[in-house]
Amino acid sequence: MAVELPNLPYAMDELAPHISPSTLEYHYGKHHRAYVTNLNKLIADTPLDDKSLDDIICDPRDTATFNNAAQIWNHTFYWNCLSPLGGGQPKANLASALEKEFGSVDSFKEQFTQKALTLFGSGWAWLVKDKKGNLRITQEGNAGTPMTKDLIPLLTCDVWEHAYYLDYQNARPKYLDAFWELVNWDYAEKQLARE
Repeated sequence: MAVELPNLPYAMDELAPHISPSTLEYHYGKHHRAYVTNLNKLIADTPLDDKSLDDIICDPRDTATFNNAAQIWNHTFYWNCLSPLGGGQPKANLASALEKEFGSVDSFKEQFTQKALTLFGSGWAWLVKDKKGNLRITQEGNAGTPMTKDLIPLLTCDVWEHAYYLDYQNARPKYLDAFWELVNWDYAEKQLARE
């Protein structure tokens, strides 16, 4: 059973002007698609070819398999963390949880942005919930994903250069400003309810 490239939850032009159609065509259409193609080649005719993506990530046979599977999962999660109707402020339980853990929503955003800005090289900044229900911000290099650490991801920002280079060149801070204009708080709220 081949792993499939999931559809974007919006049209290619709906995140503009913050993320251009060109970036999405390159980031989703080339990079994300390549991870899917590569993974399917790696798992063909192996015991993994009928496993779910989650199972492949949690029981990788080699680094290449893990990297491609985790990047598919991370990117799919990331696309859902963005919305043409995003930005603004979180509501309900998420707002309360962020205020409790970080002092305020603005303080959370500052700390998350700092983690995203200071990640050396390529990777991801994550808002996660641990098994006790505590929230924290983590950094994951390359294809790292919180699901391998028994953490529930709520929100992520891709800080690989291919996420922003066409629109912002090497100006990661400007990309982070754009991320907050698109952040899908409703999606993060749904993740918060997961056990």
